[in-house]
Amino acid sequence: MKQYKNSDFIIPISVVIHLCIINGILAYLTPDTYFNVYHILYYNLSWIFIINGVKYYPIGRKDRFTTKLNSMLQLYLVYGLAYFALFAFIGKIEDSVQYHLLVYALICLALLTYRALFFWLMSTYRTGGGNSAKLVVIGGNGNLEKVKKVFDEPDLGYRFLGFFSDKQSNNENYLGKVENCFLYILENDIDEIYCEASEFNALELKNLIGFADNNLIKFKVLLDNKEMFSRAMSIELYDNIPVLNLRNVPLDTEYARITKRTFDLFFSSLVIITILSWLSPLLYILIRFESKGSLYFKQKRHGFKRRVFWCYKFRSMVCNQSSDTQMAIKNDLRVTRIGNFLRKTSIDELPQFFNVFLGDMSVVGPRPHMELHTDHYENSVDKYLVRHFVKPGITGLAQTRGYRGEIENNHDIESRVRLDIFYVEKWSLWLDLAIIFNTIANFFKKEEKAY
Repeated sequence: MKQYKNSDFIIPISVVIHLCIINGILAYLTPDTYFNVYHILYYNLSWIFIINGVKYYPIGRKDRFTTKLNSMLQLYLVYGLAYFALFAFIGKIEDSVQYHLLVYALICLALLTYRALFFWLMSTYRTGGGNSAKLVVIGGNGNLEKVKKVFDEPDLGYRFLGFFSDKQSNNENYLGKVENCFLYILENDIDEIYCEASEFNALELKNLIGFADNNLIKFKVLLDNKEMFSRAMSIELYDNIPVLNLRNVPLDTEYARITKRTFDLFFSSLVIITILSWLSPLLYILIRFESKGSLYFKQKRHGFKRRVFWCYKFRSMVCNQSSDTQMAIKNDLRVTRIGNFLRKTSIDELPQFFNVFLGDMSVVGPRPHMELHTDHYENSVDKYLVRHFVKPGITGLAQTRGYRGEIENNHDIESRVRLDIFYVEKWSLWLDLAIIFNTIANFFKKEEKAY
């Protein structure tokens, strides 16, 4: 029977170290009136309850420093509320608020430093051979090389010993037929078994699982048709029936939708009130002075779930019949002088904050394309319509990576769609903020495709 490993004590030790950090800082910096035995008990129990509530501590071998940043921020926020709630309860919240904010900020900084140090030490230790997990693969079809790539990162500590299969192989990692695996696994103290499901029937899989369970070995099933799957897939349980969801979109959750919509309303209102309120009349004069027509240019575009909406921009071209069929190109004769400035600075996009306020768009998301382009690319670019699982945005990940403006070749649209899909699958509020920051930074650069 397997014994406990040193790694089994990592989380308990981390809990103790975190509590030592918190208590040490409070004991050193907090006045005695705020640091008696009852307060100590409150601070420690609050931490323990909250870390369990947000599931903060890493439990997977593939966890890294950036894996649970959302949980970390939730933890610091909730524990901060608990920290200051004590002062409100004892009626001393008004005493030295700035001082206690500084103390709590120091606690967060110390905890964050420990987290970074923890993962650095863990990576170094595993790279050197410590805290390793020995594994074998049972079944070894054409996907074996793809599977092995998962275990090639030294800092994760995996030790791939080979594979068993009833299909003869000349591969250097081939260990023999499946019937020989049981003795080998026991003799070599294997920690994890990965099984390629397609090579076994239900009874054979049941026997393999039983063997693993009876010997305290982790058993994991590999789904072989990797081409079908994406990084966004997840397992959902309907009663006791596992269902593989191939397209798990973070913005499908109510919490995420409310968070993003709240941010959109706040940000768009801010821009409308502080910028568009005075800029629109000024641009109306300048635009009309150079060419006849309205202040705004509106165009039908496809948005969330491929729904059509009117997208607004400041008019940057003379009125023409080809605006709905031809994108702006370099040195486009349709672009006016004031329009050229508006396009290079992206000021022409600002009226889309009205679209955001109305709910047709978001501040960040895949850029909306005109109807003609959607009709064309949905048939010629693989998974093009996945980008429509979320609202389109004024700016997006693809735009901050240089894929904005004119689509000159297939590589442009394919790269844009690839980045849009990544955004759909990996959305977070922090990703939105990073994209906004990069967009502002790009404003001060001379972008090649800003025309």
